Amino acid sequence: MPAPSVHSAARDAASNPVLRMLARGGYAANGIVHVLIGAITLAIAVGARAEGDQMGALKAVAGAPLGFVLVWLIAIALCALGVWHAVAGVIVPRFTHDVEGAARKWGRRISEWGQAAIFIALGLIAAAVALGARPSSEEAVTAASRGVLQLPGGSIVLGLTGLGVGIGGVSFIVMGVARSFRNRMDIPDDTAGSAITTLGVVGFVAKGISLAIVGVLLIVAAVQGDAAVAGALDGAIDALLELVLGPLLAGVVGVGFIAYGVFTVFRAKYATL
Repeated sequence: MPAPSVHSAARDAASNPVLRMLARGGYAANGIVHVLIGAITLAIAVGARAEGDQMGALKAVAGAPLGFVLVWLIAIALCALGVWHAVAGVIVPRFTHDVEGAARKWGRRISEWGQAAIFIALGLIAAAVALGARPSSEEAVTAASRGVLQLPGGSIVLGLTGLGVGIGGVSFIVMGVARSFRNRMDIPDDTAGSAITTLGVVGFVAKGISLAIVGVLLIVAAVQGDAAVAGALDGAIDALLELVLGPLLAGVVGVGFIAYGVFTVFRAKYATL
């Protein structure tokens, strides 16, 4: 299919009211999942045993009466949000007609496609949970890390993956502190808008810290050549608990995830699509 036809089809899809509605639902679904992650993390901080990550949150929902129905709705909404980001990546305009403009365009495009991959993957995981699967994020990350380490140059690949995740975590922190997330939203300039912004700042920083810890765990696993050191979000919470004032720090991160979740629910309304 010629490029202009692809671009035109992407524009039509991006302006489709059904896709837009489902994409907003994807933000709300993502928010609900993060609120649950935060609540589970708080429980872990006071001594409970649970999975403090997306998988644990989805399993908790699926375990409720008729919970599989809600998990299916979450799966559909997350996949729709992923599709919208994929489409948005196609129709990114050129900022200026020079090398800098082209670089910014491709930077935005890669960002949109990266988010598309993440949301579609989360949607597919939710669908698997709705169908009865009960996977473990920690076991999956450990198994994947072990497989990578067995490859030629695998430790370098795993280390670079950890570096990428860590950079992603730092970018979340920067977005929270700089409040740059407001650039993609139409937040009102009133008391409610200020409260939403505060939730965003706290939430982005908390999620960034967690991702940064996951990145460090992957880098340490690469350096030591020990896949058992690698971990997902649940592993990051366990790492926090081993620090001085660990339960308090884990509790703060849990509150941050709840803040991020509530913010993301509001994002469903105020996101610029």
